[in-house]
Amino acid sequence: MKLWHIDSSVLGENSVSRQLTAGIVAREVAQNPGLEVSYLDLAATPVQHLSPAHIGAMFGHPPADAATQADIALGASFLDALFASDIIVIGAPMYNFGIPTQLKAWIDRILIAGKTFKYGENGAPVGLVPAGKKVIVASSRGGLYSEGNPAAPYEHQESYLKAALGFIGLTNVTIIRAEGVAVPDIKPRAIANAEAAIAAL
Repeated sequence: MKLWHIDSSVLGENSVSRQLTAGIVAREVAQNPGLEVSYLDLAATPVQHLSPAHIGAMFGHPPADAATQADIALGASFLDALFASDIIVIGAPMYNFGIPTQLKAWIDRILIAGKTFKYGENGAPVGLVPAGKKVIVASSRGGLYSEGNPAAPYEHQESYLKAALGFIGLTNVTIIRAEGVAVPDIKPRAIANAEAAIAAL
């Protein structure tokens, strides 16, 4: 079995989502002896955002510059890792109501018509990623955005990720959430609750 561990926080050792993904991966390794783990740090080695050169390459016009060529090759490797992985662990902090820009750039490289999804009858989307893969998202938020809180309408982080992943066929998604981590009185309990959820995986 293969696990793909993806982090996206820019906070390094101060990142709650990184703390949670590390715990999730350790839990999965303990439960699955021999599990092969690969790691992608989108903050340390960010993928480029889509540009005219990227779109041109999709239509058979390779970019002239080496940097964009290398970036397109990196994006292609994401597809290989996606299809090869049995478990995908994603660290997804909330930045300004959504996911980090570097995680969005990764999403843009794995949502590709004809490869990870297609449009079927009546234009309905069909995910092309094989069923059965498990996705665990480590979600961290400074405030309180879960259902029932006043700021809930501003939540475009977990909902977006679940929609994007589900679009390509990744519907077995578990959210491990620590929210309110910017509030000193709430942070310890929020992390403890998330760690308890990891232990229960």
